[in-house]
Amino acid sequence: MNDPETRRETRAAVPFRVSFVCTGNICRSPMAESVFRARVADAGLESRIEVSSAGTGGWHEGEGADPRTVSVLEAHGYDGDLTARQFTAADFDRLDLVVALDSGHRRALQRLAPGPADAAKVRLLRSYDPAAGNDDTGLDVPDPYYGGPDGFQECLDMVEAAVPGLLRAVRAALADKDAA
Repeated sequence: MNDPETRRETRAAVPFRVSFVCTGNICRSPMAESVFRARVADAGLESRIEVSSAGTGGWHEGEGADPRTVSVLEAHGYDGDLTARQFTAADFDRLDLVVALDSGHRRALQRLAPGPADAAKVRLLRSYDPAAGNDDTGLDVPDPYYGGPDGFQECLDMVEAAVPGLLRAVRAALADKDAA
């Protein structure tokens, strides 16, 4: 049981877990979850990567995504059937990567993290989009909640631009995990 091949198979059996986090888990983070889940499926990595989303607050816990989020997702062929939940400190234990949708979420998650290793798991989604630059405020995905349909489309465009880079990073992490 202690041979290198058995250890490698055991590591490969443990999925890489990614969670997207926004404010209420009804607009941005479920959109990112749905898009990333679709790209993971397209890559044939469903057994290797688990995808979820949550909100920093629990105001909408148990509710479905905002109807405007669902509308934009479904118009582009993505799943819109998502249920809101609140992110907790205990979530860090099961996650490999926590993807914040804006710098306020990142700060809140890093404060919530039980320790430095958990805080280091938190990244901004748009940091995976090379066209987004590297200024923290330029890396925020704006909250479309108080606006019209164009804001939801803009949110989807930003998510779709960042997801390929995120998937590359997760594939690299899986390769490193497999090689260890």
